[in-house]
Amino acid sequence: MPYKLSTTLRGHKGDVGFTTEACFQHFFAHEDQVRAVCSPRDDLILSASRDTTAIYWTRQSSDAAFTKSQVFKPGQRFVSSVTYIPPLPEAPQGYVVTGGQDALVNVYNVAVSSERPEYILIGHEQNVCSLSAAPDGTIISGSWDQTAKVWKGFEKAYELLGHEQSVWAVIAIDPSQFLTGSADNTIKLWHQNKAVKTFTGHTQAVRGLALIPEIGFASCANDGTIRVWTMEGDIVHILSGHTSFVYSLAVTSRGDIISGGEDRTVRIWRDGECVQSIVHPAISVWAVSTLPNTDIVTGCSDGLVRVFSRVEERWASDEEVRNFEVDVAAHAVPAPTVGGVKVNTLPGMDALITPGLKSGDVKMINNRGVGEVYQWDGIRHKWEKVGNLTDAPGTSNKQTFEGKQYDYVFDVDIQEGAPSLKLPYNITENPYTAAQRFLERNDLPMHFLDQVVSFIQKSAESVTLGSSATAPSDPFTGASRYQASQGAPASSGDFMDPFTGASRYRVPSVSSLPAPLSTAEPWSGASRPANNAAAAASPQTQSAAKLPVHTPHLFLQANIPAMQAKLHQFNDLLRQEISASSAALYNRDLSYLDDMFSFLTKISATPPTQPNFPVTPNHIEVLIHLLIKWPSAQRFPVLDLSRLIIAHAPESYAEPEFTTRFFNALFEGAEWSQPWTPLPLPKFRETNILLLFRALANAFKDDSTIGDGAWIKLIFEKIQQAPYAAFTKPQTRMTLSTIYFNMSCRGVREQLDPGLRSALLALVLSVLQNETEDAETAYRALVALGNIVYAAKQFNSPLQPTQESSARAVLNTLPATFAADVRVRNLSQDILALL
Repeated sequence: MPYKLSTTLRGHKGDVGFTTEACFQHFFAHEDQVRAVCSPRDDLILSASRDTTAIYWTRQSSDAAFTKSQVFKPGQRFVSSVTYIPPLPEAPQGYVVTGGQDALVNVYNVAVSSERPEYILIGHEQNVCSLSAAPDGTIISGSWDQTAKVWKGFEKAYELLGHEQSVWAVIAIDPSQFLTGSADNTIKLWHQNKAVKTFTGHTQAVRGLALIPEIGFASCANDGTIRVWTMEGDIVHILSGHTSFVYSLAVTSRGDIISGGEDRTVRIWRDGECVQSIVHPAISVWAVSTLPNTDIVTGCSDGLVRVFSRVEERWASDEEVRNFEVDVAAHAVPAPTVGGVKVNTLPGMDALITPGLKSGDVKMINNRGVGEVYQWDGIRHKWEKVGNLTDAPGTSNKQTFEGKQYDYVFDVDIQEGAPSLKLPYNITENPYTAAQRFLERNDLPMHFLDQVVSFIQKSAESVTLGSSATAPSDPFTGASRYQASQGAPASSGDFMDPFTGASRYRVPSVSSLPAPLSTAEPWSGASRPANNAAAAASPQTQSAAKLPVHTPHLFLQANIPAMQAKLHQFNDLLRQEISASSAALYNRDLSYLDDMFSFLTKISATPPTQPNFPVTPNHIEVLIHLLIKWPSAQRFPVLDLSRLIIAHAPESYAEPEFTTRFFNALFEGAEWSQPWTPLPLPKFRETNILLLFRALANAFKDDSTIGDGAWIKLIFEKIQQAPYAAFTKPQTRMTLSTIYFNMSCRGVREQLDPGLRSALLALVLSVLQNETEDAETAYRALVALGNIVYAAKQFNSPLQPTQESSARAVLNTLPATFAADVRVRNLSQDILALL
């Protein structure tokens, strides 16, 4: 059963006086954040909040409601941590232990109804941000002062020295063994006061720890990952799915790992996989814990404590669950600016027909002009709305502070009558960095760091589901990348895999290529001579191509292992879905798929080696099956594989009828017959069309003799069905122009059928008449036109008068459109001279 809301505990509230320091606190305390929760028994929950209190919640029976039994108020400063010591002879109801910004550890005897703690443990110098206790009453505390301290009999027993930054997480394994996690990115295992092992692997601050019986422990960090370790230091799992900081961990009695973080979600992990993700209507899920009955407790930045249960009898009423889901759906989620994502570029509601691949997958949708965010519920097999998009700040509304531009510059009024302080912040930076910079600049105490961070997060609303400011990723889904070519630079032309769940697919980079300087090297690319200085020149200094150009430009770069892994991942997922399992590959067909990758690996090696088997029509049948049967959003690696097979094994589909089937399947894989409006097209379709064009360009190899020419006619007929305006990405238009150029190279080598030549010329002229933005696209089409005109003279087959007239008109206007590109002007003059 999935986890659903069981109850919501409301009780924390602001209670800040207006001393000078309290004025500062009041300004930044926009939310009464619950920063720690602890739930040692099914009838007990503890919560600690920035409202300066800790609350002791109890219930009389498993089906009764939790009520506020006691409120502990250690002082006027935030309470950052809380733990519980089970009953001891002198405390039959146990002790509640709190830590906070006053640097004190306060111990309350629950059986004694007193506002004053029974013990106050003094020794830390800064905020006590983490606490844990052993059954015998041993306490370990972690602090921003870079130390952890162990207290026995409510007196300091050990000081654990060795971390170089704040100690954010502590666990008492037993009375003599302890774990600590720090902002120095490390975890240490201590025996009494000696560090016996250091665990390294996290790349940012370690924020939470949880013991896992019979395995070891789990850790979470600001790097967005969760790591499962053995006590010997071996990593069992690295769990990726959160899209921002992961603050807290807990483990259920069933062994599930529970995590909460800055991306508003609580995630449930089982056997290394995220099986459910619960979005909260808040900026942050600061704390998670588990009851012995496997219920989950969360503490959030909205000041509420919530309990979630997988037992239907403990679920909240349908109305409460519905209200919670409405709150989640209404929460504003700023749209990420990485990659220029705008609401009008998002897919429509029909994209929700395609299921997610795992719990927690996120998809952004354009619902009649309103941006909405949906998350895949893997247990209920449906997309759940989790928020509405709001515009994120971009370069058009930057604010200037001290000569630099920022996304935000907040005015902070610290004292009445005093001038406001300026707090600059960019959405791409860590809010802790911005907060520390602000405090240092204004000579304010560093213990306000946490408050300022919270203020930034609330005011900038910097949570984006499915994206990360520090590591830009697929705006629909997740974090990791599938790059088709290693080392390709990031650019605004990246194309995303919108439905993989945690993957970004970056097609190989095709930068603006300089003009060909010889017939042997028409496009400089990766294989240009090292001494070709002109190849590195800017377009203004490049020379135009010398007509004719014989050698086509092929798209051969590939990250073959990543492509193979992605195809297997998709196939495995389809095999697990009953409704889609018939589309998956099994046994022999799966071996055919691996055969093709083995073939490509050998032939693409440096130096290449001869494969010991050919690619046959049986292999192409597998590609055709995948292109037609697989979900549209999962076809991109199939199209990419087809691109390479077309380039390296054209004989595998050379039989005329088979060639036509294959190319028809390629167009079907890119949904060519689907409507071309509204624009822009969904991102997955844009990606598929780009890869289709690259595959088609590779079909025009200079030594290719495939088929009987019907496939070329098919390509031209298909392309003519699409409006040029449908290709909104310059990279896509440039690849389309490359198809025409490659075909023109074939026309220089051999005389084209008059009908094919007319069709090619019409398509080339269409590019030159419609392209007004990308000079490289226009230039490649212009070279194609030059080849056509040259071949017309070479084979004594002049253009028709109307064709020549159209060509002259384009050649006379094109240089003005691309005035900055000398190549266009010079080549236009050369072609006019040929005419």
